[in-house]
Amino acid sequence: MNRRIFNFFLHVSTAVGLSFSVGATWAADEAPDAFVKRISNETLDAVRADKNIKGGDVNKIMQLVDNKLMQHVNFRRMTALATGPGWRKATPEQQERLQEEFKLLLIRTYSGALTQINEQVIEVKPLRGASDDKNLVVQTEVKSKGDPIQLDYRLEKTPGEGAGWKIFDLNVMGIWLVENYRSQFAKEINAGGLDGLIKSLSDRNKSNAKKA
Repeated sequence: MNRRIFNFFLHVSTAVGLSFSVGATWAADEAPDAFVKRISNETLDAVRADKNIKGGDVNKIMQLVDNKLMQHVNFRRMTALATGPGWRKATPEQQERLQEEFKLLLIRTYSGALTQINEQVIEVKPLRGASDDKNLVVQTEVKSKGDPIQLDYRLEKTPGEGAGWKIFDLNVMGIWLVENYRSQFAKEINAGGLDGLIKSLSDRNKSNAKKA
């Protein structure tokens, strides 16, 4: 599987939350490696059972992302890190547009990867560091036919209401999602500022929608 496609496969499908019966209290007390293992297995089972997702239904994927993914991903932080220093200069409206367009870009670009889920198995590696660290990396391998695929999650522990682990970056086969997009976004910002980046993302999303 193409590494960039698999990158978002796990951004949407593994991280897509899908903790159908898990309450906030349990999530707040859950160990980070147990959190990753749970959402991985639940998601793989859910995607395999959904013919619409496996058929590439973008609207269904969007619905899953909005309903389930956002509770497990700090997407604002992910977008800010990908945008770089320009994020602090952006107006609230620009930040909102960047988040919306970035999310849509990821979903439309990589939704086809969900159709490839079949017999993958997730193996969570022993946790490095203390489980009570506020920021840490959980390492896993995705095993199927062929060589296993490295997949690491960068997590943060959030306090207060809805407390628990949040994903804000992914590393697939040595490529961090945030770093990969940061270099692309920097070129767009240098060329046309934040509005130029937003327009570029919007244009790409419209193009992807036509192709779909």
